[in-house]
Amino acid sequence: MMAVRRWLAGLALLCAGPAAVAAGDTLHIGSKRFTESYILGEVLKQTAAPHAKVEHLQGLGNTAIVLAALQAGRIDVYPEYVGTLDLEILKHAKPASMEQMRKELAVMGLGVAVPLGFNNTYALAMRGDADAPHKLSELAGRDRLRFGLSHEFIGRSDGWQGLAARYGLTQRPEGLDHGIAYEALRHEQVDVIDIYSTEARISQYGLRVLEDDRAYFPRYDAVLLYRLDAARRFPAAWKAISQLEGRISEKDMIAMNAAAEIDGESFDRVAHDWLAAHPLGATAAGAVGTRPGATAPGTTTSAPFARASLLEKIFDQNLARMTQQHLTLVLLSVALACVIGIPLGVLAASLPRLRQVVLGLAGVLQTIPSLALLALLIPLLGMIGTVPALVALVVYALLPIVRNTCTGLLQVSPGLKLAAQALGLRPMQRLVHIDLPLALPVILAGVKTAAVLSVGTATIAAFIGAGGYGERITIGLALNDNDMLLAGAIPAAMLALLTQGIFELLERAVTNRHRFSVKPV
Repeated sequence: MMAVRRWLAGLALLCAGPAAVAAGDTLHIGSKRFTESYILGEVLKQTAAPHAKVEHLQGLGNTAIVLAALQAGRIDVYPEYVGTLDLEILKHAKPASMEQMRKELAVMGLGVAVPLGFNNTYALAMRGDADAPHKLSELAGRDRLRFGLSHEFIGRSDGWQGLAARYGLTQRPEGLDHGIAYEALRHEQVDVIDIYSTEARISQYGLRVLEDDRAYFPRYDAVLLYRLDAARRFPAAWKAISQLEGRISEKDMIAMNAAAEIDGESFDRVAHDWLAAHPLGATAAGAVGTRPGATAPGTTTSAPFARASLLEKIFDQNLARMTQQHLTLVLLSVALACVIGIPLGVLAASLPRLRQVVLGLAGVLQTIPSLALLALLIPLLGMIGTVPALVALVVYALLPIVRNTCTGLLQVSPGLKLAAQALGLRPMQRLVHIDLPLALPVILAGVKTAAVLSVGTATIAAFIGAGGYGERITIGLALNDNDMLLAGAIPAAMLALLTQGIFELLERAVTNRHRFSVKPV
């Protein structure tokens, strides 16, 4: 296992390039996959940027993934909530004191600090109909209500199971991505969703937030969860970040969420405008609730923000970077899958007793859900980013390569094999000079299938910080922004078409070469 980890570490260094060498000189900030976390990550980045080299790894996923990234040292700090920290991360049955949490985190090499100033608790919401309940206790016995809850909320220890037990709820919720829950509620596809209390869309959609009349949900005060060594490695940046303590009110956070989700402003623009209106070092008094873009005393008014069009979102300044990341993932994964899959296909063709075992194993690997595989790989490899994404992509690319290699070799004429044997060719010589060249068109077809599938599957890499076009898709899901979703999906589709076209040209060239190399006897 240690040898495998060393090999994977070397692969990570190769994939990351020169940036990996300087990783220790960069303050890495993480964020979860919802609007508020994106914005807070940008606030931290822009606050620290004058004092250190900073990188924001956006939308890494749910709590488990971001925490794994923090423990593995891939990120140094990310915004978290006290309730999540207490009940979900530290697994306390009852709320613990901050001092107790700090002691337990210190054992893990982590710390919690800089309470930002607002509480963003969980809640359940419904459409604001006249006959809608007002309290959570009124949901009991209403079995016809359809609950569409986020997957994380359903699985959290402080989520659905405890809530259902406290209020005697017998309904069976359906898992629903949080980014599209509001639209599902508006179109009456569900009746109840889980929300965060600082979300701007609550008032936009006219929702009724149900009163937690049995005090189930704890406080979810926003704080920073960080590696203890980060404060020592970046003292100036950490000092600047510490000045954010108590400065972001609940009204501020709702306004920033509204700027992103309703007005369509980018996360970095929202963070920039809030910091411009709330300069560090100035007193927070009088600045509470200022909408991003509004002017504070002594500041100038910025130009009005225009919602970016679909073309502007596709061809923004991140397109080249995302294309490079996506191509790197696809090319490396397909190359590695060929290195592993072609020998396995040869083995399956040569040994009939192992054929079904090899093909069956490759087929089973193909059925593992992508996000589940990534969640398993993160603790196994002890890292997030390119390496676990590559491992997952290699797994999904194996089946067509193994299957087509085996099929192509089995289609080689028995007469040619006997002729090669009569000429005294050894099995390896026959494989290299006769079997593989004749099977090459079929093998290429399998590699083409693997490559095209990898282009689409590579979008999942963004969920664990490996970049690519999936970054836009995750942001689009968080914001329920169809244009942003398309800005990620369209380049991926074009890359898949380009990949298919290149392989079809290769297949045609190989087929023509075989046709003209056959001489009549």
